[in-house]
Amino acid sequence: MLERPVPRLFTFFSVLGEEDKSAMLINLAASLSQANHNVLVVDGGVASSGLLTRIGLRHDVATLQEVARKERPMHEAMRLLPEGFSMARIARRAVPASNNPLAGRLAEIFDSLIEQAEITLVNGVMADDMSLPVPTMEMGEIVIQVSTTASSIKAAYVLLKSLSDRIGRRPFSLIVNDATEAEAQTVYANMAQAASRYLAAQLKFLGSIPADDHIRRACGQGRAVMDVFPFAGATIAFHRLAKRFVEPEAARSTYGMATDGASLGV
Repeated sequence: MLERPVPRLFTFFSVLGEEDKSAMLINLAASLSQANHNVLVVDGGVASSGLLTRIGLRHDVATLQEVARKERPMHEAMRLLPEGFSMARIARRAVPASNNPLAGRLAEIFDSLIEQAEITLVNGVMADDMSLPVPTMEMGEIVIQVSTTASSIKAAYVLLKSLSDRIGRRPFSLIVNDATEAEAQTVYANMAQAASRYLAAQLKFLGSIPADDHIRRACGQGRAVMDVFPFAGATIAFHRLAKRFVEPEAARSTYGMATDGASLGV
């Protein structure tokens, strides 16, 4: 008998803004779906103008918070997109803090939802008390999106420190936007050295996405770049990146964390 794939959970943070992070999530999810993986994208943001909202989550789609309040049924909180992956949204306004009575119920719903997917990609945001909206996100893998500019690298380090202070010592992963593979490796090497020396944090390199106007043009249509421009450089890069998200690793527990507490998922 074939075993069901172990669910993987990736929470994305970015210093590049919601549009860049949303474009990353949409295109990565589309690439994974094209490779026949069951993918769920969860929007943790509350902005009504982001790409995740425009491409998949209309105002009438229920949020997980509304399901937790028993205001809407669970099936109204999911939407299957033509690109082949599903989407859900945590909240329409503020994400509940960890001491909110609703937080426990929300966490149960989130955990049950991601058990149904092979890979879950979360548009990560901090709650009012600077915690992650759902405790399970701390058990999954955390990805930071950065570019090659000095201001972006500095902001990514500040973000990494904030996450380390909140979650503790654990590995984080890095994706570099608007960069060649060589440029991205340089950014990663410098950040990994600083993270190890000053934060005692391990940083892993996931990959790079080149500067490619095809991404912007596809996003303007509310579509993934590989669906509109299948031979673009960005399309090739996203397919390459998607493969790194499903590479087999040993000793993982339920959400991509190793049983000894060290993430071996990426």
